[in-house]
Amino acid sequence: MTAAPAVAVVLSYVLGSIPAAYIAGRWRGVDLRKHGSGNLGATNVFRVLGAKTGIAVFMFDMAKGALPVLLFSRWTSLGPWPFTTTLAIQVACGIAAIAGHVRPVFLKFGKGGKGVATAAGVFLGLAPIPATNAFATFAAVLLATGYVSLGSLSAAIILPVAVYLTTGASPLLFVAIVVALFVFWTHRANIVRLRRGEEHRFGRKSAG
Repeated sequence: MTAAPAVAVVLSYVLGSIPAAYIAGRWRGVDLRKHGSGNLGATNVFRVLGAKTGIAVFMFDMAKGALPVLLFSRWTSLGPWPFTTTLAIQVACGIAAIAGHVRPVFLKFGKGGKGVATAAGVFLGLAPIPATNAFATFAAVLLATGYVSLGSLSAAIILPVAVYLTTGASPLLFVAIVVALFVFWTHRANIVRLRRGEEHRFGRKSAG
């Protein structure tokens, strides 16, 4: 079964828009937009709802990025379309999934998560080895400092480096750089708090 690339991109955005954090919160009678950091990402789920729910949301958010890259792009027929390679369609599907997570249609395009877990899933599909290196960096920095944001920023820096060491100056390197810049942009408030020493450390459960 084949479908136009446009359909694959739209489906990727719709899948990315499924707000797992919001759903998990509502299941527990909590609107996460009004608790903790107010962010609809796995970190806030960990903080407010606990590790078990947080892990489930993190895995789901990663899957939202990986599935479009690995599955949806294979349904497409290149045909008369601006994208001329499978990689380009995979990238388009991945970007659409991240965009859906950040501005989900199911929440009327309101604020979603910061897209880190979904972007990690995208790169697990596109470049598993660099993505694994970036995740290892994230985990090491988190364990060493307790700051999720610092771990995410460190992983964003390592990702393009790992891609370059693996594939050289490839189109994928440009995508990795764009994703890294996007992560820094979505974490700009966290960067300010880190510089002020006001950033929350991981593991502190919100009281409200």
